[in-house]
Amino acid sequence: MGSEQPRPTTSRGYLPPHRWQRIGPPEGEAAIVEAFDAVVAGGGPAGLTAAYELTRHGRRCVVLEADPVRVGGISRTDEYKGYRFDIGGHRFFSKSPEVNAFWDEILGDQLLRRPRLSRIYYDRRFFHYPLRPVDALRKLGPIRSARILASYLKARLRPITPERSFEDWIVNRFGRTLFEIFFKTYTEKVWGMPTSEISADWAAQRIKGLSLIGAALNALGVGRLGKGEVVKTLIEEFKYPRLGPGQMWEAVQARVESGGGSVQLGRRVDRVEHDGRSVSAFVAVEPDGRPTRYRGRHFLSTMPIRHLIAAMSPAAPDEVLAAASGLRYRDFLTVVLIVDRPETFPDTWIYVHDPGVRLGRVQNFKNWSPDLVPDPATSSLGLEYFCFEGDELWTMPDADLIELGRREIDAIGLVPGSSVVDGCVVRMPKAYPVYDEDYRDRVAVVRRWLDRFDNLQLAGRNGMHKYNNQDHSMMTALLAARNMLGLGPYDTWRVNTDAEYHEDGPDDPSADTAGRAVPRRVEAA
Repeated sequence: MGSEQPRPTTSRGYLPPHRWQRIGPPEGEAAIVEAFDAVVAGGGPAGLTAAYELTRHGRRCVVLEADPVRVGGISRTDEYKGYRFDIGGHRFFSKSPEVNAFWDEILGDQLLRRPRLSRIYYDRRFFHYPLRPVDALRKLGPIRSARILASYLKARLRPITPERSFEDWIVNRFGRTLFEIFFKTYTEKVWGMPTSEISADWAAQRIKGLSLIGAALNALGVGRLGKGEVVKTLIEEFKYPRLGPGQMWEAVQARVESGGGSVQLGRRVDRVEHDGRSVSAFVAVEPDGRPTRYRGRHFLSTMPIRHLIAAMSPAAPDEVLAAASGLRYRDFLTVVLIVDRPETFPDTWIYVHDPGVRLGRVQNFKNWSPDLVPDPATSSLGLEYFCFEGDELWTMPDADLIELGRREIDAIGLVPGSSVVDGCVVRMPKAYPVYDEDYRDRVAVVRRWLDRFDNLQLAGRNGMHKYNNQDHSMMTALLAARNMLGLGPYDTWRVNTDAEYHEDGPDDPSADTAGRAVPRRVEAA
């Protein structure tokens, strides 16, 4: 599936096969396939959502996915010896009724309802997350608890002003002692920068609506916000595909193809041909190394902005190239360990705040779905390490990473290292777009130049350089598809973190109001 020649349809059925034979190119030129209504770069949640919306309306489209094996992007499900595992852990939860309806339509009863149990590991103890103050204070002991309460009262009486950094924001709401225990180490592991250098607006969005008092009220069952509002940080149940998130996107792929669209795997777009006003083709490298030109009326890119701009032909202006090349990403890798125990610990995932290990988070795949593990006498764990592509962790041999994972899982007492019988490693580049001090201006430069193209749209996490959830990526793609269908115009940049579209908003492309905030460095006062 995905390796066959494209089979587009019209409203009257399939076109004759001879129309879809590859046109032989001159020496050194790209081969050409029949033009599509839409050409989509990227087979993750955004690209596949757009393709499904288009095929539902009878439009011919092709999705070009660089991965040679499967669709889904960071939301795919990988497999090793029958063990299926998620890349980072993907809850299916959205405030958007349209997105929820999409998920239900695609998988129906294959969507499980899973209870959330996530805890923090610190000082050889496990603490509920979101924090339950009574639980935390009891486990920390009377002396440390007294320090926490005193620190909290001090923060409330004398808050830090102005509130500029992530550290300032958390200290003002939880006190410095609790910040140092439960927030500092993990955040610095994830983002590779000190919390004092991360802007406060990330905390305000990422931990929106949560405070020590709010956490306490929620633990007592009286923490409702009114008007039906839900703090995403506090949800205790979510949906999850029985065979992992990749099951969702493999099912969407099948629907796209049955509707006459085409999903082509192993096709990396490395050239975007244009005349300065419109895009005419995406040129993708085929699995055999040959370039193929995919022509179309409309084009959607979910590729990283940095890659899109580098692929433009003719080349983008120097200032646009410089802006795009300056966009940065945080990468991570997962060490999957197979454990010869039917049960390990009850959590879905655990945040590891212990500074003595490099491990950042542990996924317990059997608790996401029992069907991810083929042998009920065993379990599988996903150990997540946050890094930058090319650094010491990223380039460490797989065998050494598996041994590191075995040692660290033993050191924190989750499972004995001796119970690990096998493992594998998956590296995920460009997992998180980084919001450093220059990213807004860089994205604004790129957006202003791309605005000249009347048939090119961007969607998705890397396509828009926004650290968002699946539902946000999907909503941007749905609106992009509706623009292609002539149902717009919609500005995909005005989809907010809850996958809601707002007509009103700033026109300044440097304003970041639509996506989910990500750590960026504190701007100069």
